[in-house]
Amino acid sequence: MNSNPVLLSAAIGYLLGSIPFGYLLVRRFRGADVRTTGSGNIGATNVARTSPVLGVATLILDALKGFVAVLLVLTLYPGSEVLGFIAAFSAIFGHMFPAWLGFRGGKGVAVGLGSLLLLTPKAILIAVGIFIAVAAAFRWIALASITAAAALPVFAWLLGETRVAGEMALGAIPKPLECVVAGSVLIIAKHHSNIRRMFNGSEPRFQLKKQ
Repeated sequence: MNSNPVLLSAAIGYLLGSIPFGYLLVRRFRGADVRTTGSGNIGATNVARTSPVLGVATLILDALKGFVAVLLVLTLYPGSEVLGFIAAFSAIFGHMFPAWLGFRGGKGVAVGLGSLLLLTPKAILIAVGIFIAVAAAFRWIALASITAAAALPVFAWLLGETRVAGEMALGAIPKPLECVVAGSVLIIAKHHSNIRRMFNGSEPRFQLKKQ
């Protein structure tokens, strides 16, 4: 495998992942910059503090852009699941560091879910269950996101979803498990301010804004 499919897969993932749906939706329908409210994040949780409807739309669109990125790569290169994992990581990275917004993006939870849905469906299902349980118990979306992100690569590995044909022959190209772990680490690292606030007791509990 030469470098071209790898670079193209990474580019597709980054470009689709970097579409800032949360920012665009709030700008279009509320005439505001979502980065100036709440946590300053462009993701679904912060958008939902402005508008629950736009928050749901952001969640769906962010997950969809990750899903489409991987689907497109797998369509271009049938059977090359390794390239799908590279596109998935690149979509997460693109969402977090979009060139269009000065490399200040979201935290990657929704796009991570969407991008890995085709590749690690069982682990994603478990991670979503963990997210819902933690969020319901503590009402800290950040804690739920961190816990789910940490659990995902573990279950993906245990369930064998990161072992794909031909990965041992790829040399220096990132392996599937490495891509999943790297994505999870980035998601957790992006929550560093939330982690500090949870430790000092100042992290707000999630509550939808009434319309």
